[in-house]
Amino acid sequence: MTSVLYDAPGPRAKRRNLIFSIVFFVLLALLAWWVWQVMDDKGQLKWSLWEPFTQSEAWTTYLLPGLGDTLKAAALAMIIALPLGAFFGISRMSDHRWVRMPAGAVVEFFRAIPVLLLMLFANEFYARYTDVSSAERPLYAVVTGLVLYNSSVLAEIVRAGILALPRGQTEAAQAIGLRKGQTMSTILLPQAVTAMLPAIVSQLVVIVKDTALGGVMLGFTELLNARGTLAANYANVIPSFIVVAVIFIVLNFILTSFASWLEGRLRRSKRSTGAVLGAEDVDELNAAEIGTPGTGKGDIV
Repeated sequence: MTSVLYDAPGPRAKRRNLIFSIVFFVLLALLAWWVWQVMDDKGQLKWSLWEPFTQSEAWTTYLLPGLGDTLKAAALAMIIALPLGAFFGISRMSDHRWVRMPAGAVVEFFRAIPVLLLMLFANEFYARYTDVSSAERPLYAVVTGLVLYNSSVLAEIVRAGILALPRGQTEAAQAIGLRKGQTMSTILLPQAVTAMLPAIVSQLVVIVKDTALGGVMLGFTELLNARGTLAANYANVIPSFIVVAVIFIVLNFILTSFASWLEGRLRRSKRSTGAVLGAEDVDELNAAEIGTPGTGKGDIV
């Protein structure tokens, strides 16, 4: 039996795939066992190192405030970067050179600079030329760096998503007299959003993770920075790293799961009902239309 995309595996291929799966899970189990043994030999599985995470003090004093700052910086960066990315992505497709070239220069410039370097530059800028307090400066620097870098990346995602649409969409819009702005807002963007959503969500996950750079280099009190303070007080470096890693995994899993649900909902809302009208149905509709007074269509005097 064959599919449109691939040939269904036969008996030999099924046996081979089963063997590969068994070997993979065996190797994965051996790796997990080896990690467990190494941690046990190094004394990292002692209950005294993990006990703080069962108490409220470790969470309310360190982890939850750090998680709150991580979410705050990521949310601000997302809210600002998404519309900026859409603006620059659409501007790069403008027919006017005075719009297209500056937008392209901005996107290529900030996309080529590491996000950590942008954070450091922003921190120095706020320290020298603004009245932002030293307590708020790390948050401003982290958000600025994330916005500058990720808006340029999102601009390329938007541009690629629009260009991936069939050219007939644009030609059809032009044929019915729509201007380019109307074509972009009513025809191209609504269709491109669904296709762009997985790439956009991947970039939003990057934003969440990159907040940790501000904690390491700028002293921003995000989740990873709070973990350092917790580990210093409880002397549980490895367990604290593991717990913070699990928190990041859960956070990003929630984000990607929501995006998958939203993508599926958007696809279902754009899917047609699939109803097919027969010849009798068409005749009935035409007859009803002709016989309806005041329609101006086919009225018989």
